[in-house]
Amino acid sequence: MDGINISNSNMKLPGISVGETGLSQNTTSTQKAEEGSSFGSTLKQAIQSVDSLQKDSDLKMQQLATGQNTNIHETMIAAEKADIALRMMVQVRNKMIEAYQEMMRMQV
Repeated sequence: MDGINISNSNMKLPGISVGETGLSQNTTSTQKAEEGSSFGSTLKQAIQSVDSLQKDSDLKMQQLATGQNTNIHETMIAAEKADIALRMMVQVRNKMIEAYQEMMRMQV
């Protein structure tokens, strides 16, 4: 079969991991949720993470443009990470707005 075999990779996402045994939820994220971390604080942390990726990408782009950094590969990887994170954040925002609008349409 052509393509990427996810079961052999060790991809890590916040709260979720894909490894030898397949998709599983990390216990630390479950424990954090039980400890009382609110949705707002989780969302704030995600936004700060995306902002950090954007700033890192901008810095690497500036360094590449001024000749301080000659590694175009790292620069492009940082730019793509920032782009993917921003697109994901926009999709999460859209889903939140859609859910809010659906709740507002409910009759009491």
